[in-house]
Amino acid sequence: MSRVCDICGKGPAVGNNVSHAHNKTKRRWYPNLQTVKVSIGGQTKKLKVCTRCLRSGLVSKGPLKESEVPRVENA
Repeated sequence: MSRVCDICGKGPAVGNNVSHAHNKTKRRWYPNLQTVKVSIGGQTKKLKVCTRCLRSGLVSKGPLKESEVPRVENA
């Protein structure tokens, strides 16, 4: 299961942890991926999308089921 955005292709970045004594060990920074239901061609699919693609509007979310629709109570 890869940690890559299905929209923009953003993946893990590689670098070093640097301690106070300047010891270097390899590490990875992972993108902030969210699993989102997206409507593609009338079908809903689950995609892993980074939060930048969500914020910029590159993804239109799929229709919600009746059980997922938030209920508003009249006061």
